[in-house]
Parts: sequence; C-alpha cells; structure tokens
Amino acid sequence: MNPKAGLLVLAAAGFIAVTTELLPSGLLPEISRELGVTESAVGSLTAVYAAVIVFTALPLSKLLVGRVPRKTLLMAAIFTFALSNVLLALSPTLPLAIGARLLGGVGHGLLWSGMAPYVARIVPAHSVGKAMAIVFSGNSIALAVGAPLGTMMGAVLSWRTSFLVLAGVAVALGILAAWLLPASLEAGRQSTPSLRAALAVPGVIAVAVAWPLLVLAHFTLFTYIAPFLLTSGLPASGVSIALSVIGVASLVGIWIAGMTADSHPRRALLVTVTGFLAVFVLLPALGGSWAGAIIMLALWGTAFGAIGIFNQAAILRVGGEHRDAANSLTVVTIQLGIALGASYGAVAITTMGAGLVSYAAAVPIVSALVIIIASRKSGYPSGPGERPTNGRA
Repeated sequence: MNPKAGLLVLAAAGFIAVTTELLPSGLLPEISRELGVTESAVGSLTAVYAAVIVFTALPLSKLLVGRVPRKTLLMAAIFTFALSNVLLALSPTLPLAIGARLLGGVGHGLLWSGMAPYVARIVPAHSVGKAMAIVFSGNSIALAVGAPLGTMMGAVLSWRTSFLVLAGVAVALGILAAWLLPASLEAGRQSTPSLRAALAVPGVIAVAVAWPLLVLAHFTLFTYIAPFLLTSGLPASGVSIALSVIGVASLVGIWIAGMTADSHPRRALLVTVTGFLAVFVLLPALGGSWAGAIIMLALWGTAFGAIGIFNQAAILRVGGEHRDAANSLTVVTIQLGIALGASYGAVAITTMGAGLVSYAAAVPIVSALVIIIASRKSGYPSGPGERPTNGRA
C-alpha cells in the first residue's frame, strides 16, 4: 500500500487532535454561558486535556506498544477523539465535560506517542524528515483553519454542534485509516518500550530538553499574544489576524524543514533557532506597526513550524531501537513545556509587563541553542549533506 496515502491520513489525524485540543478556548464564552460556570472554570477543559497527556502517554506506550499493532493503536486514538467530542457535546454539566476531555487527552497521548515511530517504519530512513513534514502539516492547518472555523461554527450554530461535527469527521477518518494506513514494517516483532534504555542513549536527553524549551518559549508569548499586541498599540482585531499569520507561516516552515531535515538537519536547525531568538528580541521594537508585526509574526510561525520537524526527526534518529520510548518521552516533556510556558508567561507579564514578555521568552531559546550547539556528536549531529563540506558542523 502506498505510504503517502497513510501519511495524509496521519496529517488529518493531527488536524483532528490539535483542533480538539484548541477548540474549547475559542468557544469558552459560549460553553461558560450554557453550562452556567465561569470562563476560568471552562479553562479547565484545556488544562485537564494537557495534564492527562503528561500522566498517561508514557504508561500507555509501555503497556500497549509491542502488544497491539501500531495501525490498530492509531485507529483507536482517532476513534477516541470522536467519542470524546460526542460526550463533550452531550455533557449537561462541567464535571461531565471534564470527563470527556480526559478521554480526549488519552487519545492525544496515544496518537502522538505512536505516530512518529510508525512513520519511521513505513518510509525509508532517508525520507523521515519529508514524511514528518507531511504529517505535521495537519497541526498547522488546525491552528490556521480548524480551530477558527470550529469557533465560527460554534458562534453561528452552537458550541455543541462544533464538537459533533468534529466527531463526525473523526469517525470518517477512522474508517479511512482502516483502509489506507499500511501495516508497520516491524508489526508483531517490536519490543516493549523501555524509558530507562532510551535515556541511556546518547543524545536523547539533549533533544528531550531542548525541544520542550523551544515549545516553552513559544507558549510563553503565544498564550498572551492578545495583551502583547494590544500593549504594542495594535487594535483588538489584530489578534485573530496574528494567529492566522503564525498558523499559515508555520506551514511554510514545515515545508522548508521537510526539504532540509534529512540532508542538513544541524545547520538548518541552528539557523532556525537563531532566527527564532532574533524574532523574540526584536518584537517589542518592531511589533508596534502593522508592517513590523506581520513580518515578525510570519518569521515566528515559520521558525516554530520548522523546529517541530527538525526535533521530531532528531529524536527518531538518536532513539534508534528505543525510539518509541524516546518519542513518548518528548510527548510528555513537550506538554510540560506548554503548561510551564503559560505559567512562565503569566509571571513575566506580572513582573515585566505584557510589552516585554517576549524578552522572557527569549531566555529558554538561548538555553535550547546552547544545548543544540553542545550536542553536535549525539543529539543534533550533522546530516549527510553537511559532512562532505564541514564534518564538524
């Protein structure tokens, strides 16, 4: 079976996962009003979703991988999203809605723990970067289109309708997955993932720390993009435009990373992270005008989209035979990065003011850059296109 069709199915699964994760934030006022609770209480629908991923991704990976075929696990994750969204749409109270979101978080952890290692088994090793670029495009499309469209539907019809439609799409995708996803090359012969063995592999810790630091930096500012832009002097209408610019630009970054992650992974990542740092340093000075803000936001989205591909390819390479456990570890640490980024950003706003929060976000980027530079022999080695001209890159 053609693996490209399977990659498109996985990209659609990523779209479903990220849209499911983000949609409650866009529909927060509507959910709050109908369930009769405060908006801050509805925010728990997002918090518990991330929390359950942190606590279940590694145990589920250890329990199920090696015992259940990878294709079956991915299909189960997709149908779990469908069930979670149906239950959420039918929930009459907040506690029941939270229960539905807990189920969705389990599906999310299961999907992202198994997706990348599965991709690495259905495509040649020299094409992993391009394959992950296809899969990760679903995330950016969800950010740029899925969540805004679901939010618009919820405002015009009802928030329950948005989640029911999303559930229907997940069911259809699950059926397509049964037909189009190829069997894993190592189905039936894979061993149970060992986190201890993965941590002992040189380079795994470097990637599992540097990548979440970059995610932390992103969410330090992204979580509070509205007050940052308003403080910079842009109108409230600019917030939705900013989010779309970042989401669309991330697709460009994914495309660029797909072209370079297999041949020039180290050099391209160093350039990308350096550019990411420059954006956060320059934003307070240039973000006060539409022209400056759009340019900076576009560069931000491009860099962040590429960073995900470079690091995903890196953890699969350095993990080797323990890549399942190594990948599950990054799923957990990235969720921690998201949660800590939001908290760190809140502290930065309180102490520095919304207009300077990007400077706080630059600190973890510097830390990640130091790790990447220091890990040239293990976590982030040169690729085949870099070694002939500069073996020390």
